[in-house]
Amino acid sequence: MAERLQLDVITPERRLLSEAVDAVTVPGAGGELGILPGHTPLISQLQTGVLSYTQGGSVRRLLVSGGFVEVISDRVSVLADLAEHPEEIDAARARTERDDAEKRLGAFTGTPEEMTPLRTELDRANARLQLAAAEGSR
Repeated sequence: MAERLQLDVITPERRLLSEAVDAVTVPGAGGELGILPGHTPLISQLQTGVLSYTQGGSVRRLLVSGGFVEVISDRVSVLADLAEHPEEIDAARARTERDDAEKRLGAFTGTPEEMTPLRTELDRANARLQLAAAEGSR
């Protein structure tokens, strides 16, 4: 069994991360998934949230939204629709996006299917704020 995992985070626009890490936690479809070396192979849909990974005792975080995570042979591949480093997040803009999405959801009169993009937008804004707050408290 390997002592580390190879973590790759990729979006349609860029490769955000490719590093050897000690552990990974991703927001999976059924909740948070903790992944250590030797993990059973799996594929899961990603939810919008914070991906965290440990390297030599320090924890780092990324925002991920949409896509999939695959674990095979001590390799964790995250294929996300959107992923951002904490320093790329503007907390004030995220608050504005959240407030706007909440207003539009409150006034929404369409079908549940039409509501999905608004919920995703709200989830992303909330995850950005969560990540900004976590990084700001360091």
